[in-house]
This record gives sequence, structure tokens and C-alpha cells, in this order.
Amino acid sequence: MPLQQPGQQQATQQFVDIEDIKDGVIILKNGGLRQVLMVSGVNFDLKSEEEQNLIINSYQNFLNSLDFSIQLMVHSRHLNIDSYLEKLKDRREQETNPLLKTQLADYMEFIRSFVESNAIMNKTFFAVVPYEPAGLSSIKAGGLGGLLSFFGGAKKPAADKTAAEQEKLTEKIQQLSQRTGQVITGLNQIGLRAVPLDTEETGELFYNFYNPEDVERKGIEIFKQNE
Repeated sequence: MPLQQPGQQQATQQFVDIEDIKDGVIILKNGGLRQVLMVSGVNFDLKSEEEQNLIINSYQNFLNSLDFSIQLMVHSRHLNIDSYLEKLKDRREQETNPLLKTQLADYMEFIRSFVESNAIMNKTFFAVVPYEPAGLSSIKAGGLGGLLSFFGGAKKPAADKTAAEQEKLTEKIQQLSQRTGQVITGLNQIGLRAVPLDTEETGELFYNFYNPEDVERKGIEIFKQNE
């Protein structure tokens, strides 16, 4: 799945060393694997002090239970209201009451002007689960720059990619799946729902990362289900 528009391919590939995305699993050119999970949020400030302490302790226990690194990140993007306005437009066209028709038109204009004049952001939370073949160095993460390094890393020379390594891909994906299940279980114990992105959703996510000035071509389905 392309992660960039025509003319941007070379620039994007300099930062993201992705060889392929299969069944939601990101296969890197250096042999590493990544699984991206979308994680639900929790309004920490609305919790009581006892609940906050419980969440903090559960989170500490979760991190201490892992014997591998993960990356936790927040993706902020401008709220896209095009589909919502389109639904309001259809509703207005079907409305027979002149007063309600006028009110819908006024409401649509209010929403449009409000979003245009205010930077309304939609925040989505992710956890990235890695699996590195033996011999690859560990990866440091942190912010968007960390995401780039998390998905990048030094490339292996093409000659080092043996047929045996290709045959072990299924085994590596199984190892990644076990790690992913461990992370999902740990987050569930904190009260957070974590869902793996599929191939299309992962591709759309990267498109949005590297085309932040464009309006998203379409919302990722898993985003729609949680909005």
C-alpha cells in the first residue's frame, strides 16, 4: 500500500524503511517487525485519587512485566468534519419544514466557521510492539522522531537477506503476535482497550503521518468505531 502521493516516494522512503505490510504487520527492510495498536484513552483528571493511584500502579506493573521495549505515542490531527457536514446537508435537503430547514443551514454554517477559526484536534493513542531478529540493536523511541527511528534503523545489506531468513518470517510473526497479546492483556488490566490496526488502517495511518497538511482521504475505520 503506498504511503505517499506521486512525487513523494523517494522522500518518504528515506525516512521509513518499510518493505511491506501484511495482515497489519509492518515488515522492515532490516528484518524487524512492528505491530501498531490503537489504544483507548481515559480521563485521568476525572478519576478519584484512589482510582488514579490504582491506574498508576497498574501501569507500572504493566511496564515491569515486559521484557521488550514498546513505544507509546499520541497522534494529533485536525478534526475532519466533511462527512458530518455532508450528512447534515442530506438531512436538510430531505427536510420539508421550512423553519427546520433554515435552522439546519444556520447550524451547518456555525459548525463550518467554528472549526475553520479554531484549531480543533482529534487525539489518538497508539502502542507500537516490536520484534527484532537476533543481532539487531535495540530501538529508542520518543515523539514523532522516535517513531521514525522506531520504524527505521540501519538497513541490512541485501546480500545478508538469505532465503532462510525469509522462511522464518512466519515464525517471527508468531513471536510478534505473542508480544502483541501480552501488551493487549496488560493494557486491558489498566482499563484500556487496545486493538491492532489491519493493513489498510496501518497504511492510512502512515499516509496521515507523512501528509499532515492534506485532509485525510478517509477516516481509518477503527477511528470511526471509537469516535
